[in-house]
Amino acid sequence: MAARRNLDSKGSPCSVAPAEQMGGYRTHTCNELAVSQVGENVKLAGWVHRKRDHGNLLFVDLRDNYGITQCVVDVSAPAFSGMDALRVESVVSVAGKVAARSPETVNPNLKTGAIELVIDSVELLSGAEPLPFHVNGTQENIPEEQRLRYRFLDLRRERLHRNIALRSKVITSIRRRMTERGFTEFQTPILTSSSPEGARDYLVPSRVHPGKFYALPQAPQQFKQLLMVAGFDRYFQIAPCFRDEDARADRSPGEFYQLDVEMSFVAEDDVFRAIEPVLHGLYQEFTDWTITPHPFPRIPYDEAMLRYGSDKPDLRNPIVIADVTSVFRGGEFAVFARAIEAGAVVRALPAPGAASRSRSWFDKVVAYGQEKLGLKGLAYVVVDEDSLKGPAAKFLPSEKRGTLLELTGAMRGDALFFICLPPAQVAKPSGDLRTHLGNELGLVEQKAYRFCWIVDFPFYELDEETKKVAFSHNPFSMPQGGLEALNTQDPLTIKAHQYDIVCNGVELSSGAIRNHSPEIMIRAFEIAGYSRADVEQKFGGMLAAFRYGAPPHGGLAPGVDRMLMQIANEPNIREVIAFPMTQTAEDLMMNAPSGASEKQLRELHIRVVPPPTKK
Repeated sequence: MAARRNLDSKGSPCSVAPAEQMGGYRTHTCNELAVSQVGENVKLAGWVHRKRDHGNLLFVDLRDNYGITQCVVDVSAPAFSGMDALRVESVVSVAGKVAARSPETVNPNLKTGAIELVIDSVELLSGAEPLPFHVNGTQENIPEEQRLRYRFLDLRRERLHRNIALRSKVITSIRRRMTERGFTEFQTPILTSSSPEGARDYLVPSRVHPGKFYALPQAPQQFKQLLMVAGFDRYFQIAPCFRDEDARADRSPGEFYQLDVEMSFVAEDDVFRAIEPVLHGLYQEFTDWTITPHPFPRIPYDEAMLRYGSDKPDLRNPIVIADVTSVFRGGEFAVFARAIEAGAVVRALPAPGAASRSRSWFDKVVAYGQEKLGLKGLAYVVVDEDSLKGPAAKFLPSEKRGTLLELTGAMRGDALFFICLPPAQVAKPSGDLRTHLGNELGLVEQKAYRFCWIVDFPFYELDEETKKVAFSHNPFSMPQGGLEALNTQDPLTIKAHQYDIVCNGVELSSGAIRNHSPEIMIRAFEIAGYSRADVEQKFGGMLAAFRYGAPPHGGLAPGVDRMLMQIANEPNIREVIAFPMTQTAEDLMMNAPSGASEKQLRELHIRVVPPPTKK
């Protein structure tokens, strides 16, 4: 069930169509008639949603964009044979008189449930062939390939229809909220040049410039910064972005939309203060779930990786990971002690209330760690009234037990699980085990949106393959400490003015205070292995703009589709997109991508080379 307070006002289309849309086909919509109109002659138009033959009476539920009205026709009426012959999903216009339903037949779940339309005449506007799947009802086992091939039918189904109507309302609300906060909406080019945004570009060949290509923007990154250089101060756009990357449940292949934001003369605090009320108000408008009050918590990246095992922490889960390396260093637990001596660390995960669980439950958790997380060993203890019990308890001397409980916050009735791994490898399995324990123990807060900012990201990281320094996040960000830090610090210790906004373990947006200094930008790229000439060639337009006076500026870009997933409480991003592609980036309905004619290829100076045959 979607997390929605009022389906009529929040999640469904408007209940009344504009008057100018009322033509000869209808006088009212299918969500409009009420008891006050009993006795009136009206016309409705829509799709035959459902038919029920009661012998002398034929009941027809008529559906349009706005709702459903029950219609009825007597077997003796001239319109009976016409209505009886219609398949469901045929489109008709019906005329008749509004009648009140008897008290025992009133449908309280339907806005028009107190009345029905007694049909006098029917006009068939468009017949329907037999359907590939049911549109009415709650059928959920339709193969996704079939749903996407007949997306126009899929969009008629109540849940999906409601989601797409909700999408329009959410985007309208975003625009209103941004405008009220002094932002101006701009449009930026779709055909542009390739830019290193972290994914493959979609390339568009140029007819008038043979052998050259445009790129569809992965994001309007450079353009929105150039708008700040142009002096526009506060920019936003519901921006289409294009990335040739694989699909996930929360990522659509091909294209997606984001609330693109940029501001001049700002530091991180200014960006946070500007966007938090927009996100908080948006979720509050369309849901009745509990929402983190703003200002949202700010968690440094290093702390997030330690305490939650992720830079996308789900704060609905109360489990907090602790570093307990000191407890096991030089101790009797030889496996851990040797690993620590070689540089490993130990993380402890409290499992609140788990002491009462059976031995088989602990065995299953240990097996999960081994089989799913790749952990060779997963030790644990149980906190009893005045002692520790369990397989690892005998290796913990009494003088260390108080320290352990103090570091972890574990109390009587809790359990503690221990992971020992090298520092670079420990975060992910710790975070995954935290998620597993939170779900297993029923600890994850329900019907809540928990926001936080992740700040102080590393500016650089060590590329595991090349062993060279590389950008870890956004190369256009300002390094903390500026040029002095770049010239004097170990690159791997430099932090960036970069931040992510996270909600319920989902990264909604990355953002940064931008680097607006040509010399800092050139030096930052030099450390990552780019020459001055490389930077001038790749980002010449940006550097030229910065050399003519650029304000300090920053922004972010929350994903519209991901926010909609959360607001609609949908597990898959395709449920909030009207015409999504498949996981393999195909549009089955429009047959895209498709081949091009020889004439088109000649005009573009392109020759298609067949892929190599598989051996």
